[in-house]
Amino acid sequence: MKNKIVIAITGASGSIYAQLLLNKLQQLSNQIDELALVMSDNAKDVWNFELGNDSYQSFPYKIYNKNDFMAPFASGSAKFNTMVVVPCSMGTLGRIAAGISDDLITRAADVILKERRKLILVARDTPLNLIHIRNMQTITEAGGIICPAVPSFYSKPATIEDLALTVVSRIIDLMGLENDSYRWNG
Repeated sequence: MKNKIVIAITGASGSIYAQLLLNKLQQLSNQIDELALVMSDNAKDVWNFELGNDSYQSFPYKIYNKNDFMAPFASGSAKFNTMVVVPCSMGTLGRIAAGISDDLITRAADVILKERRKLILVARDTPLNLIHIRNMQTITEAGGIICPAVPSFYSKPATIEDLALTVVSRIIDLMGLENDSYRWNG
């Protein structure tokens, strides 16, 4: 099966995760047949604020407008098989859980779920209330994967980037891509 991937970025804090994931996916491009990118308006603002740049524009991927329902991955017939929402705000997670397809991100997530393909939501908000937890349960029961942006310390990360890469490596593993990263007891 071809690796056709959608990366969606929402306005939750954690733009570093999206940036590092896109950097790693460029390095793994031989495993990817097509990659599409969609960002909310808030995601662009948060990226600029947190990372101090608009480098999301420099990646070699087509960036789709959040309201572009003509994007190929807005339909199951385009056969995109993986979608990662990173970082995923609780608002976006809640709309996905409720089946509200009010923008391209939530529509694409709905398509991925209905086609029984891989949806990975990198939830970033904390603490969680009961509504968040129930929405996560709904998405999990529908076949989605909740991957909280919780870094690990086994590899003894020395920088913020190293720490964030522990989450990114986990995302790449969940995507089913081969990635050379720290392995416990390896």
